[in-house]
Amino acid sequence: MTASVIGVIGGSGLYDLPGVTNARWVTVDSPWGTPSDQLLIGEIAGKKLVFLPRHGRGHRIPPSDIDYRANIDAMKRAGVTDIVSVSAVGSYREELAPGTFVLIDQFVDRTTRRASSFFGPGCVGHVAFGHPTSPGIMDRLEAAALAEDIPHRRGGTYVCMEGPQFSTEAESRWYKSAGFDVIGMTNMPEAKLAREAEIPYATVAMVTDYDCWHPDHDHVDVLSVIKVAHANADKARRLVARFATDFPEEHPACPIGSDRALEHAIMTAREARDPALLGKLDAVAGRVLKARS
Repeated sequence: MTASVIGVIGGSGLYDLPGVTNARWVTVDSPWGTPSDQLLIGEIAGKKLVFLPRHGRGHRIPPSDIDYRANIDAMKRAGVTDIVSVSAVGSYREELAPGTFVLIDQFVDRTTRRASSFFGPGCVGHVAFGHPTSPGIMDRLEAAALAEDIPHRRGGTYVCMEGPQFSTEAESRWYKSAGFDVIGMTNMPEAKLAREAEIPYATVAMVTDYDCWHPDHDHVDVLSVIKVAHANADKARRLVARFATDFPEEHPACPIGSDRALEHAIMTAREARDPALLGKLDAVAGRVLKARS
């Protein structure tokens, strides 16, 4: 039996979740680098909850400079069993208006500057990623959204761009024509790394704008995004608090095996593995490395 430890990655609007008690900021060191901030660890409905401000308190870190490996490793070291990622996005669908929440089930990674794996020379690993979000977490997020009467849609493709600039009109129309639903700057490689760390993961994408494809909203500016983001923050707090409150006390097995993703993923023979890399993998891959040592 593994007790559920709910991880939340998001912005400053999620600091004060209703129902959280005994909250304190805790420093968690990672061999992969420096996490975005300390972890805010508390309790909700008898379960441990761990919150990480993705950009750091005060929004100090731009999307491409976030140390995603350190963030996921720190969450794993804190015992997190399931992650809900909350992020602002632009919409490519008329019906996905600002204020709508989209429960993402697919990603397209257009980033180029970010370390996207814990594995490398000395320990090669390949995880399945055809279904990048956990349907078990999505079921519970959908139930929470319905209970809180939050406008939402289940299912959608999130294209992750490098940023920090918003899209050109040509890019926006290209992504829309490709059939993508929303665009953001932060969920890749976060979702990939969560899978490598065997943490079931799901994204709540909060629509703030229509990007620049829309004839009535032909450019994105920070002030308009911030205005909608503030309006979304209260809904996000209610959604996450309801989700966490109703989440099982015992970690439920992921229906697609996200929590066993490394079972047959490591390809490097034991005698060829790099001890230095193995030392850094102690948290994210310790379960399988110890079992096969």
